[in-house]
Amino acid sequence: MRIATWNVNSIRSRVDRVVDWLGRTDVDVLLMQETKAKEDQFPHDRFRDIGYEVAHHGLNQWNGVAVVSRVGIEDVSVGFPDVPGWGEPPAPEARAIGATCAGVRLWSLYVPNGRTLDDPHLDYKLRWLQTLRDQTNAWRAAEPDLPMALAGDFNIAPQDEDVWSMGFFEGRTHVSPPERAAFQGFLDDGLVDVVRPHTPGPGVYTYWDYQQLRFPKRQGMRIDFVLGTPPFADRVQGAAIDREERKGKGASDHAPVVVELAD
Repeated sequence: MRIATWNVNSIRSRVDRVVDWLGRTDVDVLLMQETKAKEDQFPHDRFRDIGYEVAHHGLNQWNGVAVVSRVGIEDVSVGFPDVPGWGEPPAPEARAIGATCAGVRLWSLYVPNGRTLDDPHLDYKLRWLQTLRDQTNAWRAAEPDLPMALAGDFNIAPQDEDVWSMGFFEGRTHVSPPERAAFQGFLDDGLVDVVRPHTPGPGVYTYWDYQQLRFPKRQGMRIDFVLGTPPFADRVQGAAIDREERKGKGASDHAPVVVELAD
């Protein structure tokens, strides 16, 4: 069973590329972030035409998350309990969707960016992550043997080697101690970064800004992850970052991250 996560940065702009990639890679389940589409704008038929079921959560032209699967979709959850909101008045955003696919519980997550260290969005980000952590522990307590993974764009580079220059990122979000502590909390609770052992750094990234020729300069960040519970991690037999898919006209600024599970 092959599972992938990919911040596609607008599914309406990149559906041809995503559908073609699925056809070439034999991926069974794709978790997408930043679809940037309302429900009626998501190209459901394009995925159904190639044998994938779709679960999508999108409220406007921002954010948006989806699960597409050719091994079934059950128990779809839009968001999670007590999720913090943003805006005035605060309202939940389309940043999380969960589904069970072939007996594996998967969450597609688009963690808030945080913006700057003095922006209220950073507090929102940290509260969002803490609530997700609390809910994850509750889910695991209820079904301890269920393989489960939190996957997506975490907007955190948890280690110094996960950015091309710590000097450049000094005083910025994504590498701040509170953000890194929030990420580490999931690992402290027993989740496993199942991709890193198969794609060791430094210099291994999943995101490259469109500006300043960051990709050809190899100036990226590792901010897309698959964090699995022990029953999930025990089944992982391989993982890769498809850096090639960041190349070419019309590419997302993120690369797909693929995990292979044993049956």
